[in-house]
Amino acid sequence: MTKSFEEFEVYKKGILLAKIIFELLNSKSFEKEYGFKDQIKRAVVSITNNIAEGSEYNNNKQLIRYLKISKGSCAEVRSMLILSKELNLCSQTEIQEGYNLSIEISQNLSNFIKYLNTKMID
Repeated sequence: MTKSFEEFEVYKKGILLAKIIFELLNSKSFEKEYGFKDQIKRAVVSITNNIAEGSEYNNNKQLIRYLKISKGSCAEVRSMLILSKELNLCSQTEIQEGYNLSIEISQNLSNFIKYLNTKMID
């Protein structure tokens, strides 16, 4: 693998999603939701951290493993956005950008995994 993880578009999108989530959590409605905030923060940070960690192995099989973990974290973020709306912590409008970006990231990760699978030699 010749690219550094910082160059991956999906990593850059993950950073943007983290910024969106952290900004959303600054809302007064989340003020006392310590456990909830901690969980969604850990999940969103896990997206980019797993992309970074997997890329350092210089091994497609390991990178795929970490991209799958990242994809799971992405789904967790999406689930928590839905939950935050359902618990009336925020509106659909407030979660929409993060929700849409999480779907885009998940699709990008799937495509990246498919691409890497075609490059693997058994």
